[in-house]
Amino acid sequence: MTKIYYFLIFSLFCYSATAQNEITIKGTVVDINTQLPLELATVYFTTVKDSTVIEYATTDKNGAFSIKTKKYDKPIFLKVNYMGYQPYFEEEKGLLESKDFGKLYLLEAANALNNVVIKSEAPPITIKKDTLEFNAASYKVRPDSNVETLLKQLPGFDVGTDGKITVNGREVNQVLVNGKTFFDKDGAIALKNLPAEIIKKIQVSDFKTKKEELSKQESTSDYSSINITIDEKKNKGYFGKILGGYGSDERYESSLLLNFFNNKQKISVLASSNNINSTGFAQDEVFDNMGGGRNSKGSSGSSGSGKGITQSNLAGLNYSDDWSKNLMAMGSYNFSNSINNNESKSDQVSFLPTGNIATSSDSKTRNESTGNNVNFELEYKIDPTTRLVIVPKVNQSRSNSNATSSSFSEDENGESLNESNAKSYSESTNTSFGNTINFNKAFKKKSRNFSLVFDNNNTSTDAEALNLSKTIFYQDGKLNDDRNQKSLNNNSSDAYSLELEYTEPVTDSLRIRFGSDFDWNKEMKDVKTFDFDAATQSYSDLNESLTNYTTSKQNSFSPKVGITWQKSKFTVNLNSRTALVEFDNHSLYLNNATDLNKRYALPYGDFQIRYKFSRSKNLTFKYDYSNALPSAVQLMPVLNLTNPLNTITGNPDLNPIEKNSANFSFRNYDFRTRSGYSLYVKGDYYNNDVVSTSIYDDSGKRTTTYVNISGTYTTSIGGNWNQSIKRDAHVLRYGFGLNGSYSFDKGFTNAVLYNAKSTAITPKINLTYEYGEVLVVSPSYSLSYNQTNYENSSRDASSNVVHRINLQTTSYWPANLIFGNDFGYTYNSSISSNFKKDFYLWNTSLSYGFFDKKVYAKVKVYDVLNQNLSATRTISATSIRDEENTVLKRYVMFSLSYKIGNFAGAEKGGKKRQRMD
Repeated sequence: MTKIYYFLIFSLFCYSATAQNEITIKGTVVDINTQLPLELATVYFTTVKDSTVIEYATTDKNGAFSIKTKKYDKPIFLKVNYMGYQPYFEEEKGLLESKDFGKLYLLEAANALNNVVIKSEAPPITIKKDTLEFNAASYKVRPDSNVETLLKQLPGFDVGTDGKITVNGREVNQVLVNGKTFFDKDGAIALKNLPAEIIKKIQVSDFKTKKEELSKQESTSDYSSINITIDEKKNKGYFGKILGGYGSDERYESSLLLNFFNNKQKISVLASSNNINSTGFAQDEVFDNMGGGRNSKGSSGSSGSGKGITQSNLAGLNYSDDWSKNLMAMGSYNFSNSINNNESKSDQVSFLPTGNIATSSDSKTRNESTGNNVNFELEYKIDPTTRLVIVPKVNQSRSNSNATSSSFSEDENGESLNESNAKSYSESTNTSFGNTINFNKAFKKKSRNFSLVFDNNNTSTDAEALNLSKTIFYQDGKLNDDRNQKSLNNNSSDAYSLELEYTEPVTDSLRIRFGSDFDWNKEMKDVKTFDFDAATQSYSDLNESLTNYTTSKQNSFSPKVGITWQKSKFTVNLNSRTALVEFDNHSLYLNNATDLNKRYALPYGDFQIRYKFSRSKNLTFKYDYSNALPSAVQLMPVLNLTNPLNTITGNPDLNPIEKNSANFSFRNYDFRTRSGYSLYVKGDYYNNDVVSTSIYDDSGKRTTTYVNISGTYTTSIGGNWNQSIKRDAHVLRYGFGLNGSYSFDKGFTNAVLYNAKSTAITPKINLTYEYGEVLVVSPSYSLSYNQTNYENSSRDASSNVVHRINLQTTSYWPANLIFGNDFGYTYNSSISSNFKKDFYLWNTSLSYGFFDKKVYAKVKVYDVLNQNLSATRTISATSIRDEENTVLKRYVMFSLSYKIGNFAGAEKGGKKRQRMD
């Protein structure tokens, strides 16, 4: 590690020295007819010999560009590209000194002479009306790199250690391959497994729902969508990777991914099995499946999910094809099996108006789940203006669980309140069928449109459980609670919805929408509990206090109207609807039938405005007013005695939840300086909310119900800034972010109104330095500060600070050797003395490539220092909870991986991409 640090210092020195060999190229791009500047035109230099991109920039709002580059003494082309205009180029003998090209004039493509064909290569960046397009060949990555590595080179992109992608400050929630999903919506499998060498373009646009896409409506989302386009010359062939590894403590990993591309047809097969907490196929390039438990995972610095060790087995098949010119099909099948073992211990302090209750508990669980999921999508173009999309899904799962647990509670004076010990076993089967039908008809008049969306979701669950428990109460002479029971649960849920909407253009910029939503929902819960009969040695005595039958039916009709006003720089959306709801509930408990029928007229409304200062600078404001009904469980006056320490009953007098939300965001990215920032402010205010309220008796047992509370709110503010700088082989990316929140909660404990005011601040900073194809160094630091102040509670305040430091290094020298290290340190300042406050987690990997890097032999060590742990503190309005769970500990793994691939038109020798960053 010391050598790496010295090498980093030396590289940074070289980085500064190269700046002395720089020159600056300037100029302005304007329209030849109007003499107006053209913003975000792409200006770039390529070699005359082979069109390799040397450097590029985009113009600002004044049409000006400034490019800092090294001297170049061979013939080059200066090229300018702008959507809707003919490309501009001129030849130079070289770049030997700074130069101002003055005004460069572009001619609109519409004015081009007839029968003249202009050929040019794609520029590094093309900015269209609502799409940002990157030419993958302009960005240099290692020949064996995946798509994720390519994305990290693109200006404005940030790929976090948790795999989350942001573009110009906006989070990406959909990744497509050639316009279609690749196993999953988030695209993790595609990013980790598709080779960068087959990619032609990366397109970024605002995320749209299927309805918005079909009807060509403007996006109302705050997310972005990425479409990865495969080079047509390489869209025919196959590629894949096979991996197998075995290590100490009987740890193992294995995976298989095969992809077959034949133009429009794509078939992918994958399989995986491991016992190192990796539950997917998104393998890391350096650490393989070890990514399931590295420093980047777990919000509390823990391993993987932070709860237990999981053995998983998965298999999947993904298929997509255009069956005809008008019919497109996609489908996938996924099998999953996971076994999780966990041991947990926790300390919790619950705040009461006159004192505290301290509870220590521990548990040991084993959960196994097996699932089969089938998804399908058909898109049919009935005619050029009519499209039909059908998306059925079938899921079937089985699970079983074994658990033992114990707990002990005492008051603040050390007086024993209660003690509980329990063993349980349960089995369940769940089957569900869901379907979405999207129908869209576009009319001859522009923007006139009719859409229909139908959804259904039908679910059935059968469960059987055995419970053996004993609860001892130490105060008030309360009788102990002994249970030896068997319960049978049968639940079903059927939901249907229909959305109809017609859009009529009033003017070129104004559209009005009319429609209605129809919703039908029905739920049934049938619980039967039997006590053990010692005489018959069977569970045959019906326990009526733990047996109940409930049904809930909810029908609603929601007429709605909306307006869209769109100009060149702004878009305004206004929507309003009123839901007329019939909410009928029925229960049968202790031979008493209860019917609770409610009728509501619930208003909804939202307003959104988007203003584009330029193609890379925009502002969004959204306000939303909504209502939500309490659940049947919260409403029905039926006792739930499942937990001996907490009796729950509903409140039939609850009012609906009434919520106001506001969200403001501003994003600005300068492609010329490769820097950008984003800011946001958002808040939720509840005119009326539904919260639980508890009354404790002298033994610490709770009786809980639900009440309405008004005046609670939560607010948050944050921002981030990042920049990328390149000098020859040196690339430096750095950024920082700051997020803060403030919330005000209220509730009742022992019939006393309390409130809690919580503040959270999370600053973070990250840096990545790359030296050519040799070294990558990425240090980062984040801090989480939480402070909660209480009123009418036995505690005045609680606080917690968590520090996280991480350093990731990857060396690719010598050529066939890859050496990776992921080192992290976590310090939890306020966790109780029963838990360790800090730990180090260091993972390392060393691999060597054979046979033209198709085969890699690898040795990995997880948790080199054998210090990994999962200890978290959770602060709420009524309690503080410290918890620790089982995590992976140190192991050594040896593995072999084999990459296969053959693409039509692929060049021998693997031509390297050119990156200008």
